[in-house]
Amino acid sequence: MNRRPHLLLTAALLLLTACGGPNDVPKPGDRIAGAGGGGTRSASAGGATSGGRPVIRFPSDTRNVFEGQKTGDARKDAVLADNAQRINSIDDAIFQGRVNTEALGFYSAEGALDSARMFIKGYLDDGRSWTGTTRYFDRQVTFASDGSAAVVYCSDESKSFLKNRRTNKPEKTQTSADSYVLYNTRLVEDSAGVWQTTNVISKRGSAQCRP
Repeated sequence: MNRRPHLLLTAALLLLTACGGPNDVPKPGDRIAGAGGGGTRSASAGGATSGGRPVIRFPSDTRNVFEGQKTGDARKDAVLADNAQRINSIDDAIFQGRVNTEALGFYSAEGALDSARMFIKGYLDDGRSWTGTTRYFDRQVTFASDGSAAVVYCSDESKSFLKNRRTNKPEKTQTSADSYVLYNTRLVEDSAGVWQTTNVISKRGSAQCRP
């Protein structure tokens, strides 16, 4: 693995999807994931949302890249966009050194919000941040009869690293199977039209995500 103390498993069943549902509790060093096929979108220094949504900014040495943001289905694209912003909001909170940012509560709710705060606190308690580029790919969206959505996706952390907050020095580690993580998330659309993540399960080292 190349990074991070990560999100804990939330105690709710997720929707089953064509990709299946991982069931491992994330371990220290775990990371967050995202998108699939086609074009590329990234979050970087100075990045912000629009339409009254919270501003999200990254340091110049960090970036999240989301492949395949556009599926051709407007509803799926909206889910993918808010899934990506949820990932970015967690990293933004790490960079700010806070567990209660506006963006975090905007894109996460219920158990996923609690686990995100625990994840961020793990970074802060360890005196760590991160640097480099994390890639999110192979993101699949399905909808349930109750209107909720499931997003299953992979992350590639082979080019992102933990960083000491005090010295600003990265902790270089070798790429391994643990550099790749499979995620299964549940999202619910709120009254403002935001697809909030409510549950997260992840499996580090999943063969489905490894090259």
